Amino acid sequence: MYTFSNRLKIASIVLMIVGALGIIGGFVMAPGTIAEAKEMVASHDEGHGDAHGAEAEHATNENDHAVADSHGESHDASHDQHLLDQLKNRPWSALYVAAFFFMMISLGVLAFYAIQRAAQAGWSPLLFRVMEGITAYLVPGGIIVFVILLLSVLHMNHLFIWMDADVVAHDHLLQGKAGYLNPTFFLIRAAIFLAGWIGYREYSRRLSLAQDDSDDNSNFKLNFRISAAFLVFYLISESIMSWDWIMSVEPHWFSTLFGWYIFASMFVSGITVIAMVTIYLKSKGLLPDVNDSHIHDLAKFMFGISIFWTYLWFSQFMLIWYSNIPEEVTYYVTRIADYKLPFFGMVAMNFLFPVLLLMNSDYKRINWFVVLTGIVILAGHYMDIFNAIMPSTVGENWYIGIPEIGSVMFFAGFFIFWVFRALSTAPLQPKRNPFIEESRNFHY
Repeated sequence: MYTFSNRLKIASIVLMIVGALGIIGGFVMAPGTIAEAKEMVASHDEGHGDAHGAEAEHATNENDHAVADSHGESHDASHDQHLLDQLKNRPWSALYVAAFFFMMISLGVLAFYAIQRAAQAGWSPLLFRVMEGITAYLVPGGIIVFVILLLSVLHMNHLFIWMDADVVAHDHLLQGKAGYLNPTFFLIRAAIFLAGWIGYREYSRRLSLAQDDSDDNSNFKLNFRISAAFLVFYLISESIMSWDWIMSVEPHWFSTLFGWYIFASMFVSGITVIAMVTIYLKSKGLLPDVNDSHIHDLAKFMFGISIFWTYLWFSQFMLIWYSNIPEEVTYYVTRIADYKLPFFGMVAMNFLFPVLLLMNSDYKRINWFVVLTGIVILAGHYMDIFNAIMPSTVGENWYIGIPEIGSVMFFAGFFIFWVFRALSTAPLQPKRNPFIEESRNFHY
């Protein structure tokens, strides 16, 4: 059985502490008044002489010139309040992006695990305990995301503009969507999704452990049936979740591909973490039957799903760009204008790097090479979620700083702590899975 080493435990706790200080610092440094917001933007523009800063300075100059007449004063006041709301949103957005990202990793692993169960795959049973350990994070991670959503409903932040009654009162489009986009129904849907995901994870894990001590395959067969049923629920709930938790931060925009797009991101992130945790445990001599063919298959999935993600990204972008409908192109205009580096950078990280590094079959069997590629993939998909949330919540007033780094460090530490603690609660190798011998002898 795996023993949670003190060194790893201390490292994860240190990450959490430093990250928590960064999160607190982000909230403390957030402006409380319009004057503080203006001063913060001005100081940032002086320290960063880039195009982004020039655009903000140009906007500030335009506002200064607009003060001359009464209409200008009204517009300027509205712009100033909007700027304050965006800067106050920044620590909340950084927290939400990191919380969702690590939660989606465990949800992606849960989907991959359910697929292996439903397909009765013969190569993967040796990895089931690893997957079950990673999905353990879905419980605290999902609850944290739900709490952030609840605080949004309670108007502790401005992440979701459709939750603001004053905004809805002056927006006919949001009024038309009020039957779906309303706080009560929003939270009910979130609770149902989390209950379904966590319920399946806990029940499947219990059946998996019971199978080790059983004298027949009844637990295995039941696990197969509930996994097949769960996949139907997952496909529906994951799509709606992506509309609710991600796409609705910009409620005037929509995409019919968005559910698949977020699924591809969480799926490849989850498989990447499975590979990295498996390689770590194998390096400690804890998974002796896992061989290079298992790692090769995981790397193949990392490679293949990265291409699948790119296909969805390009399809969504190309169709919207080609049709050039104003209501649709605003999503990309904002990101290309104000988020050029993270927007195109994450495409390189999520497509070019995996393709170039993992195209060669031999490289898929080199552990450190797979880990290196995995780090790039995870960073790229964090930027993917960053690009989905930040433009709508903080606008052009973004940069990677203390709130963002602190949030990533905290949730990375919490994720490592929770996953490896879960891995230490049961033997890492199933005993009575009907396909365990096929998995042990998996070679090609």
